[in-house]
Amino acid sequence: MSTNNRSPTDGFLNQDYEEWMSRLPEELWDIPLSNLAIPGSHDAMSYCLDMKSPMVQSQPVLIRLLDRLFRCLTRPVILRWATTQHKSIGDQLDLGIRYFDFRIARKPHDSSNKLFFTHIIYSHLTVLETLASVVTWLESHPREVVILSCSHFEGMGAKVHESFILSLRKLFGSKLCPRKEAVPTLRSLWSNRWQVLLSYEDQSAASHPELWPAIPYWWANQATAQGVIKYLDWQKAMGRSDGLFVSGLNLTADTCYMALERSQSLWTLTQENWDQLSVWLQEQTTECSPHSVNIIAGDFVGPIPICPLVIALNQKHLLHTK
Repeated sequence: MSTNNRSPTDGFLNQDYEEWMSRLPEELWDIPLSNLAIPGSHDAMSYCLDMKSPMVQSQPVLIRLLDRLFRCLTRPVILRWATTQHKSIGDQLDLGIRYFDFRIARKPHDSSNKLFFTHIIYSHLTVLETLASVVTWLESHPREVVILSCSHFEGMGAKVHESFILSLRKLFGSKLCPRKEAVPTLRSLWSNRWQVLLSYEDQSAASHPELWPAIPYWWANQATAQGVIKYLDWQKAMGRSDGLFVSGLNLTADTCYMALERSQSLWTLTQENWDQLSVWLQEQTTECSPHSVNIIAGDFVGPIPICPLVIALNQKHLLHTK
């Protein structure tokens, strides 16, 4: 991973990104969040995967069978390739991450009804205890705003959804920004003391005005920087979404590659490709045009310096508005 990139924050922000939103120049307070550059975390909770947990039921039957029979062989591979983050949720917030990709599920045959995060297997931490820590962080950072994208919901029926949504409403309370036709600005969020835009990717959200619909995520499903960049540039050429949307800088390897490349992992793959991805990232803009970006999500935030590069894109927008 290259360390000789120029500082993207010269003359704009200092190196403390814990409160970067509240420190943005006033000229950017009235711009919709969909026209700001916002750093995001792909599979945000995969740093706490439980190696003893079952595999999620959506995995192919053959893969689940092999995992049951040869767990001592499959679990190290899963850990190398399913772990997309090394930092805790609190650390990610402190680093400047404001969009979180949360994949939520209920374990099969679990009478406790607790919900966990997933990425092939389940997390140690439960969803509600994690989100409670987000609330605590927000209370000490009253002018920071987070976008929480909840999806997948494996093993959750209608009753579980309703119970979970009730818990979310109780947990976040008045911090939830209600669903609106237009994406809010920082000024409007601050004036109403809203700090959370909660996207809920299930039809049960329709009857709850506190929940936002699914946020489009541009996922390249490629194992190389060239493949990811080609896909993202193709998406940009097609035109951006009207509201919030995510460009995924995350790499993806297929099952064959993961099984054969025993010396590789998602971490090493990300490191090897970061130089090219960072060059592409620094070339992006956020001003109002069909080819601009919005949320940029990646893996291993912190060790990979995605936050400074994404936040710095707002400098371009600031210069464009003058």
